[in-house]
Parts: sequence; structure tokens; C-alpha cells
Amino acid sequence: MMNFSSQLITDAVSEFSRLPGIGQKTALRLVLHLLKQPKDQVEMFSLVIKKMRNEIKNCRDCHNYSDSEVCMICASTLRDRNKICVVENIRDIIAIENTAVYTGLYHVLGGVISPVDGVGPDQLYIESLLKRIEKENCTELIMALNPNMEGDTTLFYISKKLKDKNIKITSIARGVAFGGELEYTDDLTLARSFASRLPFENYLVGG
Repeated sequence: MMNFSSQLITDAVSEFSRLPGIGQKTALRLVLHLLKQPKDQVEMFSLVIKKMRNEIKNCRDCHNYSDSEVCMICASTLRDRNKICVVENIRDIIAIENTAVYTGLYHVLGGVISPVDGVGPDQLYIESLLKRIEKENCTELIMALNPNMEGDTTLFYISKKLKDKNIKITSIARGVAFGGELEYTDDLTLARSFASRLPFENYLVGG
């Protein structure tokens, strides 16, 4: 634990170091940087963070972060409403959008089925996904879950729920290595995985 001449600095460093990937040394650099800035800039910084935390919403339809009841993607008339891409978390949407190859809608599950971690289907946004498929007249469900055991389990569970529905279920190709995460995959690899997506049945056979 670092020792500082000011309890205020100590408290600020402690709070910054709570952020993921931020150690105490980096936290100290950030605090010292803020102390060098004009007070009005620091006040604006804290105001923006506070406003974001207090006013941010989850989209009513896809559960993405939004400034209003419906996010900009769901509200856009330019998106292909016949396709819904299912992702584990909001960071995956950001990664996919950066590729600029997908123009459909999204659905954030809020996690994946993981019995080891005590996460079951009822704790995810699976039921709301099933309702959306009916509402949006979805013709293709693109499963863009992380290629690991939990992702595959979730994919299989959702496909079983939709076995009697007239809907095409595809999965992004294995350009993303097994055990990898979408948010850390480079844009080109992720774009190719989307372009080469396979029907769910082929995915099970081909791996």
C-alpha cells in the first residue's frame, strides 16, 4: 500500500485502483494528472461520470445500454430487422459494430449458461429473445457467443427452444479460436467469421 502525504489523494487513488486493469501506480498517475487540470475541467469530468451512471438505461428491446427507452440501433430504420445477432454482453456489440459488416439487430443475453457458476437460463434474457423473434418476424438468428463450453451450451439450449420455429439459426465461423473472446478478436478476423457463418446443424458437425 502506497503512503501519501494527503488522505484525499490516498482515497482518490484507492477509488481509481478499483477500476479493471488499473493498479495503484497507474491510479496515482491519473490522480496527479487531475490535480494539474483546471478545477472546472475536473468538475466537468466528475459531472459526466455521475450523469452517465444516474441516467443510463438498458434498451427495452435488446438490453444494450441506451440514453432512452430504445437504443439507437433498435430504433434505426436502416437496420435489417429480419436478423438478430445474439451476444453475451454489450462489449461484444461494440466489437461487432467496429467491423462494419453487420447491419441487423442485436440481443444481449447478459451472460451465458454456466452451471458451475450457478447461472441458469432463467437468469439470462432468453425469454425476451424468444418474444422478440415473434415480434420482429426474425428470419435469421445469428449466434455470436464466445467459442467456449458455456457459449456452446447456451447456443444449444436456445436452438432447442426454437426447434419448432421457422427460423434459420447460424453461428459465426470458428475464425475466433475456441476459448477466445469476441471483444479481444481483431476486426478482420471477426468480420470474416460473420461472413463465413454456418447453419447451426453444420456448426455442430464441423465444430
